[in-house]
Amino acid sequence: MYVFISILILIASILLILIVLIQNSKGGGLASGFSSSNQIMGVRKTTDFLEKATWTLAGTVVVLSIVITAFIPRGEQNANQSEIKQQVNDAVTIDPNAVSPDFGTAQQAETPAEEAPAQEAEQK
Repeated sequence: MYVFISILILIASILLILIVLIQNSKGGGLASGFSSSNQIMGVRKTTDFLEKATWTLAGTVVVLSIVITAFIPRGEQNANQSEIKQQVNDAVTIDPNAVSPDFGTAQQAETPAEEAPAQEAEQK
């Protein structure tokens, strides 16, 4: 359904582009090229048709864009969690003994292994 609605949006967008390109900003667009056929469709009626077609196609693109959000394919893994949260959980479960790198932002306490050689030197 997602692909079908996407194709409809694409077709409506292409038609909208063509309709807008046919129009002339001063009202002479399509009607000026067919001046001999004014008996069938007058200048005013051609302009009205192009305007209605433009608004209809624009509305169609907007409505289809809203409708397509209901059919966006979603992954079936953890739909409730974001990808970032899932990556954090995976990182914790992969190596629980991993230590975060020290960037010099916090002072570290001295380890007892460093104090032991100093105490042995004092005793000798």
